[in-house]
Amino acid sequence: MQFDVIHSRVEKLRALMREREMDAFVLIVLERLNSESCHYISGFRGSSAALIIDSRNEMLVTDGRYQTQATLQSPFALTVQTKLPLPDFVASVVSEKGYKSVGFESEKLFYNIATEILKKVPINWKDASALIPFLRRTKDAAEADAIKRAGVIARKAYDKVLPRVYVGMTEVEFESGLLYEIKMAGAEKGWSHDDFIVVSGERGAMCHGRATQKPFALGDTVTLDYGVMVEGYMCDITRNFAVGKAQKQAVEIDQILVKAHRDAAAVLRPGITGKEVDAVARKVIADAGYEKNFIHGLGHGLGLEVHEAPRLSFLSKDTLKAGDVVTVEPGIYIEGWGGLRVEDDYLVTESGSECLTQSDDQHLRVVAEG
Repeated sequence: MQFDVIHSRVEKLRALMREREMDAFVLIVLERLNSESCHYISGFRGSSAALIIDSRNEMLVTDGRYQTQATLQSPFALTVQTKLPLPDFVASVVSEKGYKSVGFESEKLFYNIATEILKKVPINWKDASALIPFLRRTKDAAEADAIKRAGVIARKAYDKVLPRVYVGMTEVEFESGLLYEIKMAGAEKGWSHDDFIVVSGERGAMCHGRATQKPFALGDTVTLDYGVMVEGYMCDITRNFAVGKAQKQAVEIDQILVKAHRDAAAVLRPGITGKEVDAVARKVIADAGYEKNFIHGLGHGLGLEVHEAPRLSFLSKDTLKAGDVVTVEPGIYIEGWGGLRVEDDYLVTESGSECLTQSDDQHLRVVAEG
């Protein structure tokens, strides 16, 4: 990441701090929890760190394991410490600096750690959990480009693996082959914390099912929900294929979902609500008689994490704005039969939206014929 990008983000954070009358802002990463926000605001991608940012200075605290990495990844002033647990060291710095009002992220700290810090330094601590997510929501051109490049690798890897599918291949074998192609294409990994969703036959009714040793059977419909990481940013794509032959109902559901997806994607724009976008796809599915089989929201924000703000859902209170990156993923799931889902990622622009991941036909494909 370019250091000028980091400096720009820090200045935006400082503007939010001034609005909330904060002398400083503290961010803590323990065992990778909150590492995405640390990466966003400092560039550092280690599993243990603390950031202390005030009106003039930015401090990155980590241990000796990450000394070289930290200097390469971040322009922040580095402090390497080993004598105190990280939260205790943060408390000591805040106390020494004499800050009066400090923002911290209660949503990203374990209760016992947060309460210990607050007890040791009895100043005006303010919950600033919303600040970094607010900044992260709006993607700049470099962030959108990273997601787009991830999508290119994801599509190419899928196209390489699909012709190798055969009756009897297991879900795990398919997932492993896909991950191999993704890594060989230059990606960092698939998703940061999750395995891919690979469900075949009746297991397709599990919208979040993971790959198992189940072999693909002739006539199975397989749903694959997967992604790729590039420079910390991830894409999120769902495709469906049939093994040997496509069932009539699978073809019917596929047509419904592709229409629902495209109709919803067509209305993406600044000012529309997540609830309104969801309703477009939900109406297509309901009109086709499958209203009860669409059991989740239409989509979610995407970036350094697979699930971010905003949400596209019948429960969403979000309004879309330029710079949002969202998934559109209508699905139909039938217990005892299976399910399908169609998903791509979109950047909301000033005039509408741009698809960051679609480079092939979204429709159900048939493989291992004959």
